[in-house]
Amino acid sequence: MPLRYVVAGAFIAIAPAPSAGQTPIDSTLLTYIMSIRAIDSHAHPMRPIGPGARPDSEFDALPLDGIPPFRVPWRLTADAPVWRSAQIALYHSPAALRDSAYRDTLKTRVARAQREHGAKFPEWALDQAGIETMMANRIAMGAGLTPPRFRWVSFADALMLPLDTRSEASRTPDTRALYLKEVSLLRRYLRDLHMTGVPAALDAYLQTVVKPTLQRQRDAGAVAIKFEAAYLRPLDFDDPDQAAAGRVYAKYARGGVPTRAEYKTLEDYLFRAISGEAGRLGMAVQIHVLETFGGFYSAAGSAPHLLEPAFNDSTLRGTKFVIVHGGWPIVAQTSGLIAKPNVYADVSMMTVMLAPAQLAGALRQWLGEWPDKVLFGTDAFDGGAEQGWEQVAWVGSMTARRALAIALTGMLRDGDITRERAEALARMVMRENAAGVYGIRR
Repeated sequence: MPLRYVVAGAFIAIAPAPSAGQTPIDSTLLTYIMSIRAIDSHAHPMRPIGPGARPDSEFDALPLDGIPPFRVPWRLTADAPVWRSAQIALYHSPAALRDSAYRDTLKTRVARAQREHGAKFPEWALDQAGIETMMANRIAMGAGLTPPRFRWVSFADALMLPLDTRSEASRTPDTRALYLKEVSLLRRYLRDLHMTGVPAALDAYLQTVVKPTLQRQRDAGAVAIKFEAAYLRPLDFDDPDQAAAGRVYAKYARGGVPTRAEYKTLEDYLFRAISGEAGRLGMAVQIHVLETFGGFYSAAGSAPHLLEPAFNDSTLRGTKFVIVHGGWPIVAQTSGLIAKPNVYADVSMMTVMLAPAQLAGALRQWLGEWPDKVLFGTDAFDGGAEQGWEQVAWVGSMTARRALAIALTGMLRDGDITRERAEALARMVMRENAAGVYGIRR
């Protein structure tokens, strides 16, 4: 039996039937959507690790395990039934078992699958979720995460932070740990260039650090860069003052701690410079825009509209920007921003946090206005045996497909689109829009 029908059948079998108050999903349309081999705009796949090898620590520039404990939305907890559904679909976990007996059995089956598939485990995981290509947001790639199934998205925030970050790190208990990660990553980038420190002038920093780093990443296969700045500061990258940024850089390049106002001046300029260079190299720019995670995360600082000054910059029209996670929950602001010619939005993490009916509402709004700007994504991350990245990919993929079917069924039955157009929109969201953004052959 073809894989696409195995995937579709697994999900349809476990999905609840619509109640009398719900609009039924067009089954023919759902089957078609389930057959589409998707391009995942945003995820953090894990590199296969052999016995005795060190754990993979390159899956994210800002892993959140070092910050104070915080709550997550309910659907992300292990108690949500969707995770048991993923485990049954992927590992045929015995549904009758409970508690520790179930967890022990699951752990054994996950380990067995990883052992049996070895370096091919990541590709197997994509096949189970019906994903053809995954954009891998990682510090570095490695064995098992190779093209064409996996394409690299590198991290850019460290390049905005060439000066002492101690004052910036003191913002919150969360940022104390996160800024240290960025300092470490910048040092790694400098070592890659055989440098031990940053130059004395801002222009020299751009020419000898920023541009060569992005070029190295592009040459190594990166199709995009990623900013996670919302974990560190608000997204209000205002119109830059290059002369003022140069003065700030020169003042502190050899020591001292900039004020927050001074660092903002420098970061506002470097954000534009880095994004512009990425665009020149043909790399898209992903930006984390979401209301959570972290106990001290600033939801107001990650509001999508804060990015409008940067998106309106005429010198950046050659750069494709992707609002990662769709700016949830402020999706109306996102709708206004993707009207701009070089701005897109993906639904990664929304596909994991939200139930299909909830996600369908955002999809229908965007598809009714800017259907060529909407990208599928999962944000697959590793949360252990009960939430391995492959399970997150499966949940994200199945949720997105069902949500898309709900949205398109409503549009079809309201006479907004034809069936042919519904299928075309499904292909656009699940793969074609992303192929254009990231330069992937269709």
